[in-house]
Amino acid sequence: MALRVNIPPATRVCLISLLTLSLLYNIARWRQIDTTGGTPSVAPIIPYLTLVPSLVLFYPWTLLTATFVEQNIFTVLLNGATLFYGGKYLERAWSSREFAKFILTIAVVPNVVIVPFYLIWAAIRGNPSSSVIQICGGISIQASFLVAFKQLVPEHTVTLFTGLVKMRVKHFPALFLFLNTLSGVLFGTHVASILSWFGLLTSWSYLRFLKRQPDLTGTSTDGLGIKGDASETFAFACLFPDVIQPPIAFVSDQIYILLVTLKICTPFSEEDIASGNEQVLARGEAGLPSLLSNQRGGARGIAKREEAERRRALALKALDQRLQAAAAGRAPPNQSASNQAGPSQTQTATPTVSTGQAMLGETSYTPDHS
Repeated sequence: MALRVNIPPATRVCLISLLTLSLLYNIARWRQIDTTGGTPSVAPIIPYLTLVPSLVLFYPWTLLTATFVEQNIFTVLLNGATLFYGGKYLERAWSSREFAKFILTIAVVPNVVIVPFYLIWAAIRGNPSSSVIQICGGISIQASFLVAFKQLVPEHTVTLFTGLVKMRVKHFPALFLFLNTLSGVLFGTHVASILSWFGLLTSWSYLRFLKRQPDLTGTSTDGLGIKGDASETFAFACLFPDVIQPPIAFVSDQIYILLVTLKICTPFSEEDIASGNEQVLARGEAGLPSLLSNQRGGARGIAKREEAERRRALALKALDQRLQAAAAGRAPPNQSASNQAGPSQTQTATPTVSTGQAMLGETSYTPDHS
């Protein structure tokens, strides 16, 4: 019986694009090496497939194609695995249409931003050849998938090397940025380092402010779902470890205030934040497709329950802190009323409050909603 691999349509298109464009690039690369008599260690520039900042006006389609071009078999396999496993998961969680819009955004926007970055850098250095650089690869896709997983399953624990390494999904974006930045400094892989930052910023901004997500709480009135994710657990500072969240939150808050002042961003209302926190609770209640489809049924059920407990605890703590802050700013007669409002807002998760709060002993900071 033939093995049938079920790959959703948008993920299938991404995989085909990756394999096809990478193959065409390497064919053109080796032909150019044979023609010029160069060495394989020096990668020739293929401007009609990869992004070259100084030539992008002549080949504008490379703003998209460059993301799906890999230069060697190792990076092809790495990005192929990212698209296969991550793409299947996200497409089933979001729908093919939303996933396609997400891929298009994080494939094009980082490349659009990096072009003026290198052009300006070449002008500052006074060296026009600095803008003749080949940019390609799926680093921005990898960064964006980690941000998406952080939004959907932040408390899911990934076990590596037969249990030697255990890490929650919410820590992966910061680790990915750190490793790519370190590699850029030590080994000169500055293109990958810059794309990892631009990919993370683009994906977080899109998921935070623009992407429509299914309404799991029944609060949407237009039937289109909820726009963005205003939950306090998806603030920009939450992408990083707790110890460095306060300074990052301060800087991101100032940028957010500036963007709101310039009317580039629309500020979240209190209702948006409350709805976002309820969405976090609802995602934990409803469950999502398993990250690892080959897990046994019992183990998968236990993992989902544990993840739901942690997610509910984080959202409940965020709501509790907001209620306490509101109560502190009111007159004493109103204080009891505000305290009584807590159970009604979180009644669906009341049975798990004590468990969740016990699990949150290590958490001491909740950043601002920007």
